[in-house]
Amino acid sequence: MTEPTDPDEAVAALCAAVAAYDQEAAEALVEAGADPDRVLPDGTTPLLRAVEGGSPGMVAALLGHDARARLPEAERGRLLDAARRWYGAGAEAELRRLTGVAGPADVAWVTDSECNTVPEITLGGRRVRAGHGAVLTDLEWAFRVLAPVAELVARGVRSPARDHVDRNAALYVLNRRVSAQTWGQVVAFRDDPDPLRRAFVVDVVRYRLWGWAETAHAGWYEKECNRILVEREAEETDAGVLARVLEVLGEAEVPSREAIGLRRAGHPDPGVRRWVPGLFDWWASEDAPRVLSPDVRRTLRELCRDGDGEVRAAAAGVLAGEEPEQEDLELLPDLLWDPDPEVVRRTLRGLGSVTRGVPEVAELLVRCLDSDDLDVRLGAALGLAVRDDPRTPEAYAKVGPLGPEYEHDHRADGLWRWKWRNRPDPGPSSPA
Repeated sequence: MTEPTDPDEAVAALCAAVAAYDQEAAEALVEAGADPDRVLPDGTTPLLRAVEGGSPGMVAALLGHDARARLPEAERGRLLDAARRWYGAGAEAELRRLTGVAGPADVAWVTDSECNTVPEITLGGRRVRAGHGAVLTDLEWAFRVLAPVAELVARGVRSPARDHVDRNAALYVLNRRVSAQTWGQVVAFRDDPDPLRRAFVVDVVRYRLWGWAETAHAGWYEKECNRILVEREAEETDAGVLARVLEVLGEAEVPSREAIGLRRAGHPDPGVRRWVPGLFDWWASEDAPRVLSPDVRRTLRELCRDGDGEVRAAAAGVLAGEEPEQEDLELLPDLLWDPDPEVVRRTLRGLGSVTRGVPEVAELLVRCLDSDDLDVRLGAALGLAVRDDPRTPEAYAKVGPLGPEYEHDHRADGLWRWKWRNRPDPGPSSPA
């Protein structure tokens, strides 16, 4: 876009971008010199309008990195008061008060700030996004205002949606506040009667596990987080929270994760069982190869026959990535022709990670090339390629042309890698 050079035109364009929730345009205008703090005829500023609009992404675009030094204390207070007012009343209720419209509001979930979502409410010709909790949290952090931990937790659980902007803003700030006091107050909620608060603590633990991987505190936090997860798994009675705990345990290096998976594989809730295979799945290397115990293999086979498609898909993805035993070979046809397409895709994904195999597997992969699903054909072609099957060129010919969505898909390079490995005079620098 072409940025206006006149200051008045620049601010007018910035206000239009704020009203349209066009973050890209707003960022470009501010970078080009449009003043987000310019006082408008109605006494507001573009930044205040962004705050009232409830989009944390838009607020971040106008706030910049020097807001505390740039804005007078009174203006900082005005912005915080506006965010508190909208959050306290609720976006829809405040919009009704301002418009005087009593009819039904139009509510749609939209993406804000990359992968975060927020309800966008339209009423009486005016629209706002209900992200004022995140806006308030972000403003407090930018202005060095430390909100009580309990208040941040309350904002984080106000919506049950895991990708709601309010929740993620609270998680971000709580993990930026590095102190024993903050940490202790947060994890105290792991025994709260409200399952939403217990689940929120699990997400805090997850953030902390990944966020401190390369710091001086990493060792202490890893032990503390693992201890909390193991204790919570043993005590948790709510299926939703337990599923969240198992999900995070699948990402943690906990010695007892296999035993936990075996114990939870028969849980009556499929939402819990879906995360069990992940407890048996971890990164292997030449120095530390992954070896599934007989009990784990047996459990995975049972889960591959589960009545829930997501459970079958998760189990198939792990089991298919192992060198097959006879019972696995007998199970593979059912997985590759499962009525749930995700089960088929996850099975092929697992088969595509095994460079060695038996003829029965290769023949099943060849049969998959007749599928109407391009993704299935591509997965089967890769499975043949990694096994250096001579039918690989024919397999990729059956895959057909790939669209731009496969540009960065490693499976698309399978034929090239197969040709490189099988060229007449291979050199020492052959790619994997």
